[in-house]
Amino acid sequence: MDWKSLALIALGILLVVFLLKLYFLVFPRPNFSYARLTSRVAIFSALAAILYVVPVFSFPLPFAPAFMSIHFDEIPVFIASFAYGPWTGLAVLAVKTVIKLPFTSTLCVGELADFLFSCAFILPAAFIYQKKRNLKGVAIGFGVGTVAQLAVAMILNVYAMLPFYMFVMGLSYETILGMCQAANPAITSLDWPYAFIAVLPFNLVKDVAVIAVTFLIYRSIGRLLHYEGDKKRRAS
Repeated sequence: MDWKSLALIALGILLVVFLLKLYFLVFPRPNFSYARLTSRVAIFSALAAILYVVPVFSFPLPFAPAFMSIHFDEIPVFIASFAYGPWTGLAVLAVKTVIKLPFTSTLCVGELADFLFSCAFILPAAFIYQKKRNLKGVAIGFGVGTVAQLAVAMILNVYAMLPFYMFVMGLSYETILGMCQAANPAITSLDWPYAFIAVLPFNLVKDVAVIAVTFLIYRSIGRLLHYEGDKKRRAS
């Protein structure tokens, strides 16, 4: 990674911390520490970046097009969101997205879409768990987050991502359809057949895998992360 990439990452971290600082100046919270926030965002963003960059943590699915691959970089974001609240998770997610930009091959549209997918997946679960810190809250949060993420992924793929690739990157409709049909001949068009046959099952498998690993890890280390919210709430 060159110095420009490192500078971009550092700038992203500073921007996120500044925006959060501005938020908490407007909506102050007791016992808030910018040093703790910065260290948490940096640590969990680094973990997410490793899970994204290292090839062993990424793999395709046989029924999905070749340009789709499963990553586990949402797991550290989930853990940060559950341990320290959804705003910390959002900061980690934003920095993780900035870190991914030097590796982009999609003119940043893939990274923006991933950011929106992850927001729809993680933030509802984190807000629900913040209000109901028990297994029922975990289950409801994961369920709501999964449904929201699947809906956002299907809509954005059909109406934003594929049209963008065709318009900006010069890929024809037939080229993308051929890539999809090479993996699954049942995909007859790039609108809702593509969404239901490729996007929906792919994201469902990915979400279930991320949820399972997140639950196992957080169940094991949640107490060690020392959630510092309202002391009257039950510890997870």
